[in-house]
Amino acid sequence: MKFFIDTARLDEIREAKSLGILDGVTTNPSLMAKAGIKGRENMLAHYQAIAREVAPGDVSAEVIATDYEGILREARELATLAPNIVVKIPIIADGLKAIRTLKDEGIRTNCTLIFSPGQALLAAKAGATYVSPFIGRLDDISHDGMSLISDIAVIFANYGFETQILAASIRHPMHIIESAKLGADVVTSPLKPLMALLHHPLTDRGLQKFLEDYRKAVEG
Repeated sequence: MKFFIDTARLDEIREAKSLGILDGVTTNPSLMAKAGIKGRENMLAHYQAIAREVAPGDVSAEVIATDYEGILREARELATLAPNIVVKIPIIADGLKAIRTLKDEGIRTNCTLIFSPGQALLAAKAGATYVSPFIGRLDDISHDGMSLISDIAVIFANYGFETQILAASIRHPMHIIESAKLGADVVTSPLKPLMALLHHPLTDRGLQKFLEDYRKAVEG
């Protein structure tokens, strides 16, 4: 499984990278705003900075347009920023049309806002590089987000789709573990749930005991 971090903050990206686990980044204008990046030119420059930081890992950069021509225009601009940029496009009719066109042009895409197996199937048929099912948002409305990952994995395996399942909208560490068990190719998560995978009370207790025993042995 690949680990992406869902952020626009370079300090968080560098922290995840320092752990040796970072494979890529997903980000969007909302996360840019949270990181204090304002203005389109600044956003484009920041996408480039992120792409340099994680190269050769993929960086998903999102279009704002919702019409076919607008999506293509923005996607082509984003794709020129760095070779590891993947263009994030919503699962709408014009989005599907754009994904097919961009596939034919050799531009990789991440079809986002996936909430049903049918949407994922359409995106894979259109040629998306990734599909992003939003687990946490389904859980928020009392639907089982993990069952969506399971259904998509079965469908993609049935027909040999090369489209990768990128589990998104991660709320907690168990979303990551369950996604891995169900065969998601990638998980994109904020830093906190990723870091939470490190911790276990028995690990903390065991380390404390080892250190105490060492001090007793050394100090006599």
